Amino acid sequence: MTDHVCEEASSTASFNYPFAAAPDIIRAHQKDSYFEGILVNHLSSLLRRIYGARFLHTYTSEARTFSELLYLGLTTFIGNRTLGEEYCDIIQIEEDTLKQPGLERRVGYILTSILLPYGLSKILPAFRTRIRAKLEANLRRMGRRKEEGSKTFRIQTYLLEHLSMITSPSPLHALTLTVFYFSGAYYQLSKRLWGLRYIFTKRIAPSEARVGYEVLGVLLLLQISVQTWLHLHHILQRPNPVPANTNQPSGSSAILEGGVEISLDSPSQANEHLFENGHIVQNESKEVGIVTHTPVLKEPRYDLRKEGVMEFIKGENRKCTLCLEGLKDPSAVACGHVFCWECIGDWVREKPECPLCRREVGVQHILPLRA
Repeated sequence: MTDHVCEEASSTASFNYPFAAAPDIIRAHQKDSYFEGILVNHLSSLLRRIYGARFLHTYTSEARTFSELLYLGLTTFIGNRTLGEEYCDIIQIEEDTLKQPGLERRVGYILTSILLPYGLSKILPAFRTRIRAKLEANLRRMGRRKEEGSKTFRIQTYLLEHLSMITSPSPLHALTLTVFYFSGAYYQLSKRLWGLRYIFTKRIAPSEARVGYEVLGVLLLLQISVQTWLHLHHILQRPNPVPANTNQPSGSSAILEGGVEISLDSPSQANEHLFENGHIVQNESKEVGIVTHTPVLKEPRYDLRKEGVMEFIKGENRKCTLCLEGLKDPSAVACGHVFCWECIGDWVREKPECPLCRREVGVQHILPLRA
């Protein structure tokens, strides 16, 4: 009896908890995202009641960032597990010491996973604008000097055409996810930077062996490789660019009847505009019009601030509940509520639901009204 107890105690003391597998890490992350979404919804409702829908629409990203900070501040920051980690029976440790992370690593992880992306989202648009203006000025100067065939001119032209893609963090995220599918170690880049991994808090039986996501890693790697090859093939096969005016959108175009300008480039030129989750810088609206074969107007087609426009819309219904002004290009969502085209588009990209009734709405469900 005594020998049996000693053998059991010895085996328990020498037991090492296994590292968590990729499916459990993803499941925990999804659970945390669900609870963070609940916090965002409650905070959004509170802000809407106190300050109004316009204030909430202006500070949607700040509200989401604050909710994420609040969630991790009440869990990871004080040394507790998140609800997703508890749900999946995993715990966060330092890879080098195999101990629970200290305060410095916990704070560093929170800052790099939440505040760093938020800061980049605020800095990158202005940074791109300055770099684009600098490149355009350089190309104009080199064009006046007849240096269109130089290597420097070609490099700067390439940087100007693909500036949004080059400065986007999306390729880095895709590469991080690919490595995670193969290794099952770091689901987020911030965890890799701080050396934080997950272990199971229970003994795993041989029949409970976790499977990996190597197949998804192969598919994602194949997708990245094909996209890279197509991009390089397009760059190498195209002739040397000799733009007549660097203030105009890059690429060739043609003018049809009615003043509509359409693109003559291959569809791959549109990747730059679709790469960052649909967010288009305002000063690129003309380029977007060329790519989509749609003329871009300076003024709304239907401005309900003017009397006589869509007279069937009466009274207060002529105002947008997001900007609190007269409807501009009124657009309806699936639930029937009407907003400005730009207002509801910006809202749905940040939060895919109706601002009034909370019904789920996607950008593909927005229907512009026509008189």
